[in-house]
Amino acid sequence: MQFEVWAPLTGHVAMRLDGATYDMTRDPDRDGWWTAEAPAADGSRYGFLLDGEGPRPDPRGRRLPDGPDGLSAVVDFDALAPRRTPTPAPPPRTGLQDAVLYELHIGTFTPEGTFDAAAARLGHLTALGVTHVELMPVCSFAGRHGWGYDGVAPWAVHEPYGGPAGLARFTAAAHEAGLGVVLDVVHNHLGPSGNHLPAFGPYFTDTHHTPWGSAVNLDAAGSDEVRGYLLGSALAWLRDYGIDGLRLDAVHALADDRALTFLEELSAAVDDLAADTGRPLFLIAESDRCDPRTTTPRAVGGLGLHAQWNDDFHHALHCALTGESHAYYADFAAAPLAALAKTMTRAFFHDGTWSSFRGRTHGRPVDRRRTPAHRFLGYSQTHDQIGNRALGDRLSASLSPGLLACAATVTLTGPFVPMLFMGEEWGARTPWQYFTDHPDPELAEAVRSGRRREFAAHGWKAEEVCPAAEDRSRGCQLARYPAKASGRETARERDHAVEPVPAHPVSGDQVEDGPALVGVGGGAVEEGVGRVVHRVGLGRHGREADQLLDPLGADQDLLGRLAAHGVAEEEKVSQPSWSASSRTSSAISARL
Repeated sequence: MQFEVWAPLTGHVAMRLDGATYDMTRDPDRDGWWTAEAPAADGSRYGFLLDGEGPRPDPRGRRLPDGPDGLSAVVDFDALAPRRTPTPAPPPRTGLQDAVLYELHIGTFTPEGTFDAAAARLGHLTALGVTHVELMPVCSFAGRHGWGYDGVAPWAVHEPYGGPAGLARFTAAAHEAGLGVVLDVVHNHLGPSGNHLPAFGPYFTDTHHTPWGSAVNLDAAGSDEVRGYLLGSALAWLRDYGIDGLRLDAVHALADDRALTFLEELSAAVDDLAADTGRPLFLIAESDRCDPRTTTPRAVGGLGLHAQWNDDFHHALHCALTGESHAYYADFAAAPLAALAKTMTRAFFHDGTWSSFRGRTHGRPVDRRRTPAHRFLGYSQTHDQIGNRALGDRLSASLSPGLLACAATVTLTGPFVPMLFMGEEWGARTPWQYFTDHPDPELAEAVRSGRRREFAAHGWKAEEVCPAAEDRSRGCQLARYPAKASGRETARERDHAVEPVPAHPVSGDQVEDGPALVGVGGGAVEEGVGRVVHRVGLGRHGREADQLLDPLGADQDLLGRLAAHGVAEEEKVSQPSWSASSRTSSAISARL
């Protein structure tokens, strides 16, 4: 088997493989690359010695059985995922224009916190009407518990979740269930613990600085190889695991001054792979810029990504429902219904307008004549918008069922591609807080202090305690799914749904989740569970896929009807329990 590694600043490289040491030789055709031939098989452990120091894991290693500081392991992808049927189910061909996404975190979606345990619950999502599961990052990171955004090995899968084999089984199971899989990947930084890349080469640069320190090297000397490293990782998820799309974390934080940007290169490479495989692969950006060029085709000067999260829609909806006005909510809270109407008809609220949070004008208008509505994702809750709150409290912790129903209605029947966050469909009260598992006590304390400063800047009281990652992770687990219900809301459920947010979050096994609120695509969450919204009429639904954003399909009077009646005329419900619009109407009128 041939092994290779890019180590341009090293005078001598050797490989430690299953206890034996092999000298590596320079590749005469590729500057900075070293190669060696050695016998190996699936599971063989190996690492590289750089000028006698190490061994360190392979930057392109596909498996880290002992975590980021251990040796890499060879992975045989031909034998990776046992097939449940002689002919594997083909990946779904649903494109973004018809998608319903469901964001979940493998570590807390089930008490077991594994790919296999999550796969066992995919039937719940297909019955719900979801088309794609969006996984939060699964790259290897230090410790066992974490959100995944401090990953340090962009080619490897977090071993506690099930490693490469577990991810392959999950993807195969999702495809058999008719679901696509979207994976969240992080290119703007790597975690501080277990990061061995600087020892190999100029993966980072001081030319730019980011909130995480030195920037990933996308434009300085050596950046061609660093770009190739990240591009290769992204394509490997799509090619080797059958992933159907990638969500790109915080692309606004990519420091890249080259004429041809990394994002353009990535979108072109993914489009080429889609053409070669005949699969509708796509890229979804998280961007804070409010810049339509993010999703404008490359041929007309854009970056060519296929969609982007629309936080402006979330912020406007959140302010309309909660009345919150601190930090970045301030501009939206001044006139929340007007802000929501603007985001539903023009996508961005900040489209060249003043942003008091930033202290400057922000954003750029969307050309509604050329931009399909499915270039944007709409949501009322995400891991960020819940988890970056001091207590990790969901909307269901403080809103009535009627207001939650309004959030679901606007999100699911609006013009954008809808996305739910795990547990939202039944009004889960389980908190979703930030947690990490850094083994270095000083690093853990630095993260804790940083979070407290961030909470203070947003007007929240700093946490009085910061539980260990395992305790907090357990408290964020979705411990149960909704029980069968008659469709009639009980007094206990009403009281539970509107009780104040607790002073301290309770663990998942203590939470009694509320009634089911959401179903999409024509099926109930479970037989007998009410409050099911069917997405009809509005936005791109019932129209051709190339329907343009103007006039978006979201009736200009939708928000007024929501305020007056609680539920839009276009909404259809499967149970009469949603006919309690008087409570919804009064609640909305009081808040809006």
